[in-house]
Amino acid sequence: MTTPYSPAPQPIHEAPSAGPAVDPNTLIALLHSIGLGVAANGQPWPERHQLRGRQMALADADCSLTGLRVVLEVLLAAERTRQNGEPEQYVGDRVMEGLIMAGLGLAAHAIERLQPAD
Repeated sequence: MTTPYSPAPQPIHEAPSAGPAVDPNTLIALLHSIGLGVAANGQPWPERHQLRGRQMALADADCSLTGLRVVLEVLLAAERTRQNGEPEQYVGDRVMEGLIMAGLGLAAHAIERLQPAD
């Protein structure tokens, strides 16, 4: 008895619609590009010799590190406001703690994504 031939599974792609072109800056389009492994600049990871999973991990780390930089810039501005600004301009200790915790979380995520997979 022979086993029936079945082709390898193929991903299901929707046929391109004849409608208007999709704006690449819409929320859904950006979510799809993030899911495909874009880096912080919105482009795919540039090193093509990496495996696809590694490219996505490096792109995730790049996004985390860019987010960390933004959080640290806001934290620095808030600290300078606390030191030199008017008291009513200070964002408060809870916001400062939240910014520090956001920075810790982003750094931990970047570290985890940069570790080679076993």
